[in-house]
Order: sequence, then structure tokens, then C-alpha cells
Amino acid sequence: MTGSRTAAGAPVAGADAQAAHRRATPAPATPLVPAQPPRRPLPRLRTTDHFAELLLGVLSGRRPVHSMLRHTAGRAYDELARLAERGPLRTRGTLPVVRDIGYFEPRPGALEVFARIGAGDQLRAMAFRLEQGRDLRWRCTAVELGGPRRPHTTDD
Repeated sequence: MTGSRTAAGAPVAGADAQAAHRRATPAPATPLVPAQPPRRPLPRLRTTDHFAELLLGVLSGRRPVHSMLRHTAGRAYDELARLAERGPLRTRGTLPVVRDIGYFEPRPGALEVFARIGAGDQLRAMAFRLEQGRDLRWRCTAVELGGPRRPHTTDD
């Protein structure tokens, strides 16, 4: 026989001997997760981009209108609800996305924003106004989609 034997005379196979040796010696301490470089904080969306995405979600039917209650002021919520009823940015197939965005600052604490909304080969225009309140939070105070403006009545 070529294998070795234990003190009791039983044969010990090569693999069993190696397994016994591994159990007897502690494994080196290795981290469960390899070392990673420190993470950079994710870039924060600009206020204009954030509101464009929120409004697009509502006007495309992906978000309920009431999700904008705390993000609107004045008539903007009513305008948004009226627009959302028609589902102007709902599409079949390709989801609409914000392709381009820009803004004008008529005064400090107010932004007039325009966005180009694309879905496939279709392009729509969206405009909205943001105003910063005393609590320093931005709120949408007006929203429009491309097309003729609806005249405001005296009860608005």
C-alpha cells in the first residue's frame, strides 16, 4: 500500500490528510467585501430639472395629480389637474422624457422655465413658473403646454 496509516492502523488518504490540516490551521482574515474607493455623493438635480420631471410624471399619467399638492401654489394645481385630465403627454410605447430645459430669472426668487418633451419622434413644449416662498421652498405657480393659451375668467 502506498497510503499512510493512523495510530489505529486505518489508512489515511491524501485528500483527507490535507482537509485535516486545513481544519487545524486558521484561515487568514480576508474581508467579505473587497476594499472600495470612497463614494462620491450623487449629484443633486437642479430645482428646474426636478420640477420638470415631477410635472412630466403627472402629465404623462405616471404620477397622480395629488402628488403635486405640496409642490404647487395658487392656481397652478388647478391648471395642472385640468391639463392632466386630458393626458396630453400620455403615449403608447415610448415614454416621454425631458430632452432639453432652460430658464429665465425675471427677479430673484422666481424662475420661468421651458422644457422640450420628447417621445419617439414627437416633440412638445412645456412651460412653468417657480417661485421661492418665505420658507425657501420652490413651488410651481403656473404650468402650460405648447398651444394657444386659455383665457382666464374672473373667477380664476
